[in-house]
Amino acid sequence: AEEEAPPPTKGELKLAKMLEGRVAGEPARCINTFRSGNLTIVDGTALVYRDGKTVWVNRTRNPDSLDDDDYLVIRKYGSSSQLCRLDNVTTHDRSGNFFTGVVFLEDFVPYRKSDG
Repeated sequence: AEEEAPPPTKGELKLAKMLEGRVAGEPARCINTFRSGNLTIVDGTALVYRDGKTVWVNRTRNPDSLDDDDYLVIRKYGSSSQLCRLDNVTTHDRSGNFFTGVVFLEDFVPYRKSDG
């Protein structure tokens, strides 16, 4: 008997909705982040950054540790206007402000509307 894939998680469904009608492009090590308020945690799934018409998705090395009740603290190694996969990202609980984990970034994948 064929094994059924597990049903998509709430986070996967939310991400799919954010990416509806979009096509993945060439992954990048760094993205320009002039407004970090556009960075969203999708529970247990990915970090998402909106930049105009592009939605950048970073699935991270440990997506199950992503919790949308947390906030991100980012220590940048390079340019302050960029977020790069080597930057140090930690999560902290929104209500108690305590440390909840470390996020290991992967490459950022751009999703743009297809011209079709």
